[in-house]
Amino acid sequence: MSATGLKERLIDRIKEIDDEDILAEAYRLLGTDPDLEEPYQLNSEQKTVIDEARTQIKNGNYLTHNQANKEIDEWLNK
Repeated sequence: MSATGLKERLIDRIKEIDDEDILAEAYRLLGTDPDLEEPYQLNSEQKTVIDEARTQIKNGNYLTHNQANKEIDEWLNK
């Protein structure tokens, strides 16, 4: 898809959105207003899960991108 076509699809989609939170997030992601940017604050549960994931990675307990895709493909083909 061309850049022009993608822009048109985005504009059409944005015109359909009435949710102010979604629009604000889209605006923030486009980087057009630094005043809207606030650092995301993690809660204690999120921090705990991240710490657990880091420990798993240090222990080699993870899948590579290719391994994960292979497992997904196998699961979807069942």
